[in-house]
Amino acid sequence: MYLLELVGEDDPFARCEAASACSDVRPLAPGLATARGVTERVASLAYTRRVSALVGTTDADVADARALLDAARIDREGTVAVRARDVRGTTGVDTRRAERELGSVLVARGFEVDLDGPDHELRACFSGDTCALGWLEVETPRDFAARRPTDRPFFQPGSMDAMLARALVNVAGARPGARVLDPMCGTGGVLVEGGLVGAEVIGLDAQRKMVRGARENLAHFLGPAAAQTLRGDATRLPLRDDSVDAVVFDAPYGRQSKIVGGLDALVGDALAEARRVAPRCVLVADRPWREAAEAAGWTVERAFERRVHRSLDRHVLVLA
Repeated sequence: MYLLELVGEDDPFARCEAASACSDVRPLAPGLATARGVTERVASLAYTRRVSALVGTTDADVADARALLDAARIDREGTVAVRARDVRGTTGVDTRRAERELGSVLVARGFEVDLDGPDHELRACFSGDTCALGWLEVETPRDFAARRPTDRPFFQPGSMDAMLARALVNVAGARPGARVLDPMCGTGGVLVEGGLVGAEVIGLDAQRKMVRGARENLAHFLGPAAAQTLRGDATRLPLRDDSVDAVVFDAPYGRQSKIVGGLDALVGDALAEARRVAPRCVLVADRPWREAAEAAGWTVERAFERRVHRSLDRHVLVLA
């Protein structure tokens, strides 16, 4: 079993993304989840910060955590360090005391402590009424700030941040060998993240400047060969039936966009075209669009509502 340390406040969405790289993901406590198995793709997850081999769980009490570690079998050699967390400040546990107490157990077992470059790191995560201990296996890169929309070669207001874009393509199934389409690609943020996890990415947009800008961003982050963008209509895709593995798109927001023919028709027809070319779709919008998705032939697997700021919520539909 594995312990997942989640990022952000939306645990259900984080677990949904984690399930793209892990099996049998289940909630454990606020900010924590477990998984029965993991793949190498966990390193690409946006909303999972760390993955550890689970030692066990107990009450959120330092003495109980020490008793759990004292009773555990440890098949490891080399130096160790203990890192304790009060996840989201939910327990009030003295994390320094926890590190000292757990470290003393390991020293009594014959381990040498190395706080700067240990061979093994024991994670002690206190959350709610639970403490979970685990040996750190994967710490996911936190390089999303390097791809902030404002720092890309081409920027337009309203562009999606890299962290959310990464999670969306993961949920859609982006990986080496997969082909992912964004039919309303804008500045190309979704395409960049899909390409960085190894998928082949294709982008369309109705505006020439967006096609050029997305191509510039793709070339900057992925190289010129990855810049497959063209001007096109999301309601009339120039693609054969079942020609891509997944579609991911951020639908126009009614409050910001003037749509010829109306927003309902645009989103409904785009969803129908996505259904024609792919078996899976992830839609982001400022409203649920559930009825439009079902009318287009999709089944809503999961639905999430994510707060952006006081006047805007983002809705995410996972469709199959």
